[in-house]
Amino acid sequence: MTTLAPGTRNSKGGPRDPAERRASGPGGPGGPGGTEPAAPSEVGTLLRAWREERRVSQLELALRADSSARHISFVETGRARPSEEFVLKLAEHLDVPVRERNALLLAAGYAPRFPQTPLDDPSMDTLRAGLEQLLQGYEPYPALVVDATYHVVAANRGIAMLLDGLPEELLEPPLNAMRVVLHPRGLAAKIRNLREWRGHLLHQMERQIALHRSAELRALYDEVAAYPVADPGEDAATDWQVPYFALPLRIEHEGRVLSFVSSISTFNTPMDVTVAELAIETLLPADPATVKYLQSKA
Repeated sequence: MTTLAPGTRNSKGGPRDPAERRASGPGGPGGPGGTEPAAPSEVGTLLRAWREERRVSQLELALRADSSARHISFVETGRARPSEEFVLKLAEHLDVPVRERNALLLAAGYAPRFPQTPLDDPSMDTLRAGLEQLLQGYEPYPALVVDATYHVVAANRGIAMLLDGLPEELLEPPLNAMRVVLHPRGLAAKIRNLREWRGHLLHQMERQIALHRSAELRALYDEVAAYPVADPGEDAATDWQVPYFALPLRIEHEGRVLSFVSSISTFNTPMDVTVAELAIETLLPADPATVKYLQSKA
């Protein structure tokens, strides 16, 4: 990739970007009569916030986007209006969620690029069928699909087995995975390494909050983080007999302790907000005893 230093001209002698050409031309902020700085635009303010949150300098972002630090500065301060494609390019390099990319486009004066289609829409029939087939294929191992706020979209019989016997009020729709796992009357009462697993889940939510900036997700985090944590007792603290390759979820079921490791998958290059916010979580057996027990239940 060829990059140019701030202010460098292209091979034809013009600015690197059409928006930069407008900004530095006669009467623009960089030309005659353009000495007064412009007020930051809404899209510029948003892009700067995302850049700072990602801890990326203007120069580093410019190198990633094949632009110049000067032009990035012009966009952020409102001296240049970025093109629609340039907004999307910056969003891509800043790892901005698909939902927030629509917000950036609107702030720049463009129409949203990514639709948000309900999962029950007929156009999603193929997707839903694929997810159901995937979940069934993991049985007897537990697997589920959640959205951006951890509401359960779909689950297989392995998940139903783990939830068996929990209070009905925790299982009423919309079922929330974080709530049902961490609530004292939920799976938390059965998890032998609750403090470790709780810390893992809360850290996962913190990363999602930083990525999505969701008020609903923040409220959920505050709720589940405030749940009391019971003392696991000496047995739970000392019964790890197997050297695990990842942090296990150790959970009691019908008098046995089952061990799982979690794997999370998302869709590659999603073009719809709904699809972008789906995550498929599978709980894979972490020891032979768990494999044998689950197969006996199949």
